[in-house]
Amino acid sequence: MSFPQPKPEVPQLPQNLLRTIDCQQGAVRAVRFNADGNYLLSCGSDKSLKLWSVSRGTLLKTYSGHGYEVLDADGGTSYQTQSQGWLTLEIPFISTDSYDNSQLCSCSSDKTVILWDVATGQVTRKLRGHAGKVNCVQFNEEATVILSGSIDGTVRCWDTRSRKFDPIQILDEAQDGVSSLKVSEHELLTGSVDGRVRRYDLRMGQLHVDFINSPITCVCFSADGQCTLTSSLDSTVRLLDKSTGEMLGEYTGHKMKGYKLDCCLSSKDTHVLSCSEDGHVYCWDLVEGSLMLKLPVGKAVVQSLSFHPSETRLLTAMEGRVQVWGAEPEETEEEVVVVQQEKA
Repeated sequence: MSFPQPKPEVPQLPQNLLRTIDCQQGAVRAVRFNADGNYLLSCGSDKSLKLWSVSRGTLLKTYSGHGYEVLDADGGTSYQTQSQGWLTLEIPFISTDSYDNSQLCSCSSDKTVILWDVATGQVTRKLRGHAGKVNCVQFNEEATVILSGSIDGTVRCWDTRSRKFDPIQILDEAQDGVSSLKVSEHELLTGSVDGRVRRYDLRMGQLHVDFINSPITCVCFSADGQCTLTSSLDSTVRLLDKSTGEMLGEYTGHKMKGYKLDCCLSSKDTHVLSCSEDGHVYCWDLVEGSLMLKLPVGKAVVQSLSFHPSETRLLTAMEGRVQVWGAEPEETEEEVVVVQQEKA
């Protein structure tokens, strides 16, 4: 006798507020998980970049060196904990991940890109060359190259190991500012205010262009590498087939008319998420296109978001604070003690 297969679990959504971090760095322009999701970076309008523990909400390091507000950051920082007597210190170490975990990069309205030493907080190098504010920045997978996109319409590629301070390549195909970029293996995806999504196949030396007909605010790859996600100022998020450019899904209901706001996919490509100017994060089912969650973050514009690389966790940035959201409410220390006593 065979039993029916259990129904697959419905994917849970990050709808419970776990903690709020008052970043004290002016308005938070962008928030990013690191590569393993244990730490977050917050980019401030007060010119600072800050590194935080996600689980504790504690500040680990402040990076100061930009001359104007910080707009984006990237880094694969991992940490290990060492105990020294009654002190417990979290210190950075270099893991064997694809990222060199001793470095962070950030970009700013001051037209520069900075490569940072994680542990010391010192500027390793300041990269100049863009003619306007730099909107987006990301390491390649080996952290040997930093790619930066600017309002000047170019993407510049910087060798992190070279002693030269000139970019090793400049991509100037965009007809207006570059608002967003993502790197995946041998591919580079860019979004521009000219309404075009450009995908550079760096291995084949090819450029693929999709026209959206609205200024693009954010682009990203799906986790399976088959699709691209694009948000634009017509208050629409679009899912495109990467190879053909065919539109596979269209997601609406949120408000995105005048701000450069983020969109992303959940870690398992089940849901599409977007910031909104009405104080909510909108979450749609990727396949059906139906709105699954309208997360009330606050009364201002949700400026930025970042989804955990493997768990159902979400970061949102609004005004001067970052909020951490999860599928389940976290147990407090008191609750943990009660559970342990009951087991005993």
